[in-house]
Amino acid sequence: MRRIVIKIGSNVITRPDATLDVSRIAMIVDEVAALHRQGAQVILVSSGAVASGRGELREAAPAEGLDSVSARQLYSAVGQAKLINRYYDLFREHGIVCGQVLTMKECFATRHLYLNQKNCIEVMLAHGVIPIVNENDTVSVTELMFTDNDELSGLIATMLDAEMLLILSNVDGVYDGDPRQAGSRLLATIEAGRRIDRRAFATAGSSFGRGGMGTKYATARRVAEEGITVVIANGRRAGIISAVVAGDRTVPFTLFEPAEHRASAVKKWIASSGGFAKGEVRVNAGAAQALTSGKAVSVLLVGVTDIAGDFRKGDIARVLAPDGTVIAVGKVSLSADKARKAIGKRGIAPLIHYDYLSLDV
Repeated sequence: MRRIVIKIGSNVITRPDATLDVSRIAMIVDEVAALHRQGAQVILVSSGAVASGRGELREAAPAEGLDSVSARQLYSAVGQAKLINRYYDLFREHGIVCGQVLTMKECFATRHLYLNQKNCIEVMLAHGVIPIVNENDTVSVTELMFTDNDELSGLIATMLDAEMLLILSNVDGVYDGDPRQAGSRLLATIEAGRRIDRRAFATAGSSFGRGGMGTKYATARRVAEEGITVVIANGRRAGIISAVVAGDRTVPFTLFEPAEHRASAVKKWIASSGGFAKGEVRVNAGAAQALTSGKAVSVLLVGVTDIAGDFRKGDIARVLAPDGTVIAVGKVSLSADKARKAIGKRGIAPLIHYDYLSLDV
C-alpha cells in the first residue's frame, strides 16, 4: 500500500472512565511506525480529544452549567493538546515526526480551501511527517460539524487519493444484525455496488464518539465507490493494522471491495462539498431518469423545471428529482438568475456539465 488513511475511534483509545488508553495508543503507533518504515504514507484521523479533555477536567475543573457546544469547545481545547502531545512523544521514540492538522467542514466547501488543505498534508507526507487529522471542535458549531470523524476520514481518503481507508472501531466490522446479540453474523466482504439496509445492524453511537455503525457503513460505501478499498475492523485487537494490510483473513474484519473506476479530482471535491450547496436544480422525470442511467449525462436547461437558491456561476448546487430526492450535486455554469430565465430552453450550454457532476450522493 502506497498511501493509507487510518481512522481511530474514541472507543478504541479511551477507557470507560474517559481517560486516554495510553497502552492502546502506543500499540497503534508501533504498527503505524512499522508501515512508515516500509515506505507507506500513513495519515491518521484520530478521535479522542473531547473524551480526553472531559477526563482531564473531571477532577481539575469540573465543567458545570455549560451548553453542549461550549462544553465541547472546552473539552476539545484541553483534550486536543493532551492527545497530540501523546502521539508526538510516542512517534518520537521511533524517530518519526508527526504533525497536527485541525480542519472544519468549511475547508471542503470551496476549491481553493480544499486544495490548500490537500497541499498541506501532501507536503507533510513528502517530508516524512505523519499527519494526525481531527476536526477543530474548538470553533466548529453544531450545524457546521462533520457527522463524525468517519465522515472526515472518508473525505481525507478521497482527497488524498489513498489506496485504503481503515476505520478502527470497537467491533469487528459490519454485522447482519446487532453484534451484541447471539446469531448476528459478521459480513467479511461487501462487494462493490452491493447495498445493505442499514436497519439490519445496530446504529447506536459509541460511549464517547458521535458516530455509530450506520455512519461507518455510509462512509465506507461512498469511499469504496470512489475506487478506494475500505476496511472496518476492531482497533482493540492486537496487530489489527498489520493483519488488515497483509490481507490476513484469519482475523475478523469487513472489507468493502472498491469500484473499478476512480473518480476525477474535481468530482471528488464536488462530492465532498455537497453539504455546502448554494441552491437546488429540480429536473423533470425524463432528465432524472437519464442522469441516473449510468451514462455520461449533463444537466440541460431543457430538462429543468425549477431553480431554488441564489447561487453564482461556479457554485455547488444539488440536483433534485421531481419528488425532491437529491440525485446529484454539481458545479453550475450560470448564476441562479440567468438559469431561471433559460429554464426549458434548448440549444444552451449545460447548466451542469457531466465533468462537474457527482451522482449518487
